[in-house]
Amino acid sequence: MMTMMEKLKILSDAAKYDVSCSSSGSHRKNTPDGIGNAESCGICHTWAADGRCISLLKILMSNHCIYNCAYCHNRVTNDVPRASFSPQEIAELTIGFYKRNYIEGLFLSSAVTVSPDHTMERLVESLRLLRENYKFNGYIHVKIIPGASSELIQAAGLLADRVSVNIELPSEQSLKALAPQKKKKDILLPMNHITQVHAGSLEEQQKFKSAPRFVPAGQTTQLIIGATPDSDYQIMQLSQGLYDKFHLKRVYFSAYMPVADNPKLPALGTLPPLLREHRLYQADWLLRYYGFRSEELLSPETPLLPERLDPKCFWALRHRELFPVNINRAPYEMLLRIPGIGVTGARKIRSARRYGPLTLADLKKMRIVLKRAIYFIETADHNLYTRYLDSQNLSAYLEDKPPLSPYEQTSMILT
Repeated sequence: MMTMMEKLKILSDAAKYDVSCSSSGSHRKNTPDGIGNAESCGICHTWAADGRCISLLKILMSNHCIYNCAYCHNRVTNDVPRASFSPQEIAELTIGFYKRNYIEGLFLSSAVTVSPDHTMERLVESLRLLRENYKFNGYIHVKIIPGASSELIQAAGLLADRVSVNIELPSEQSLKALAPQKKKKDILLPMNHITQVHAGSLEEQQKFKSAPRFVPAGQTTQLIIGATPDSDYQIMQLSQGLYDKFHLKRVYFSAYMPVADNPKLPALGTLPPLLREHRLYQADWLLRYYGFRSEELLSPETPLLPERLDPKCFWALRHRELFPVNINRAPYEMLLRIPGIGVTGARKIRSARRYGPLTLADLKKMRIVLKRAIYFIETADHNLYTRYLDSQNLSAYLEDKPPLSPYEQTSMILT
């Protein structure tokens, strides 16, 4: 019979493929004369809305799965060690870690065991034990199992702070090819139900302070990148639709790590597309905070984000007629679209220009990324770099350059 620690090692390792919360990747263990513990087994870190770092116990309830999704490490045909926690064990483990000050919350997911309703019922029971029996008021993020009943989803939403329904693959064609047991309808229905109940809960809270709170931290989802031929355009269109329809807090992207020898998947040993994942996160940031729409960034004719350019520079180069922008007169919405100027920088500019015209030196003091912005802006002093706007080589100046090798660095010094 497995010990709790053996189960924890298996089920925390199985949970690492879910990126809906972030991990520090630290392996530092405690010492007899020290305090704190950053041991990686089951501990990950996420960030609150106010910027605080929160340590979470990140585990699966079980990795015994009835599905055979080709891309999944826990698929039923894969020969891996299997383990399961009972709801009582989940509650005791969480409270034990919390009392030792290892964690401040719980991230709980599970493979689908027996049926979606059976799995969801056990997840809800774990949350109920924590909230009611142990009076645990820490942060809880729980995965909703697609296909589970609306009653169980509602019960989970009343107990958890945040929920997520993972879409995994960007298109229905990809689901049919790699996860035929999963249906797009079963994934979108719970997302829609959560959105509607959450909106109703907010209305009730405005009328009655004692009204129950339903998923107060909202819902998220995850997309796997690189396992299928789906383009960045398709992925961004889907993300935009999810934000518009379901008001998601965030869409997470996970670069596919080959875990199966399957002709429909990238070959074993292929490196995960981490740079592509990074570019998609940058584009997603533009959707959420900069007022862009997915159709502005990509199109069927231009379906992929470039590797060497960030998405805002890529957009600006295709809309040179909008530049240069006078930072002393431009509206805030246009400031956000200038490469090198972020949300904080745009706010600083909007505030500072009330007291006088801004120069390049002023922008440098504000820590604006001038190596990108300088080609696209007009300032109170003369900016000679705007003449490069018509240059065919401008993209080369804006590219993210790889670090120089020691040999190249030496050559530059000698010349």
